[in-house]
Amino acid sequence: MKKKKVSIASIIIYIFLGLLVVVYLAPLLWMLLVSFKTNAEVMTSPFGLPEVMRWDNYSFAWTAGYLGKATLNSAIVCVTALALSLLVGSMASFAIARMRWKLSKLVMTYFLIGMMVPVHCVLIPLFKTFSGWGLSNSLTGLILPYITFSLPMTIFIMTGFFENMPVELFEAACIDGCNIYEVFLKIALPLARTGFFVTGLMSFVGNWNELLLAMVFISDDTKKTLPVSLSKFVGPYNTNYTQMFAAIIIAIIPTIIVYCCFSNKIVDGLTAGAVKG
Repeated sequence: MKKKKVSIASIIIYIFLGLLVVVYLAPLLWMLLVSFKTNAEVMTSPFGLPEVMRWDNYSFAWTAGYLGKATLNSAIVCVTALALSLLVGSMASFAIARMRWKLSKLVMTYFLIGMMVPVHCVLIPLFKTFSGWGLSNSLTGLILPYITFSLPMTIFIMTGFFENMPVELFEAACIDGCNIYEVFLKIALPLARTGFFVTGLMSFVGNWNELLLAMVFISDDTKKTLPVSLSKFVGPYNTNYTQMFAAIIIAIIPTIIVYCCFSNKIVDGLTAGAVKG
């Protein structure tokens, strides 16, 4: 058998990738260790192993921080915003990529400009508008801006997927008697499934971790989302680090699960939608 020669460049690449793994995982593992300690252990031995595994930090964080209700609120807001943004974004992307109309490029430019607008610029106008509409301090007042800020990226990626699809498929469907709605539902959407995974994962993680809008719009403790509830563990005079890190671990578990389930679709989706065929 012939032995494969390992080049110096490959060794350097593997070493670099190994260092990246350590850089990304080390803070997470350290935070996990701290969540089982006491505050005294954190101050005296921040990088050592806990003397006793204190699972009560997690129970306290779950009850005192109202993480159960906050997790439910975040799930409602993120899933609703995700479903609506994917629905509206896919329809708009299909219209821009495959339907012939004069303003298609202008509409695409309009959505791309939306990617450059930071949320801080529209925070005060949104707050005044939603207060007048009675949407402040409600989950609906969070869902609407989440959809709005998710649409530009969704449309940008999904347009690439629809443009890469062979036009012969749509022509054959039209010859067989399909109207534009059947072409979209039966041909375009199944072929763009990978794009839905990519945009859905990006939108879900971004909305799940969003803090500014949720903190400004929601004042009722029963309607606060998970990132806002985590801020309760930081006080003006002291911070309970162990229980705060336990709450953070609880908060990131859903995103880790979702990412692990669909991470293999990200690279395939981005490369498939990035190149025009």
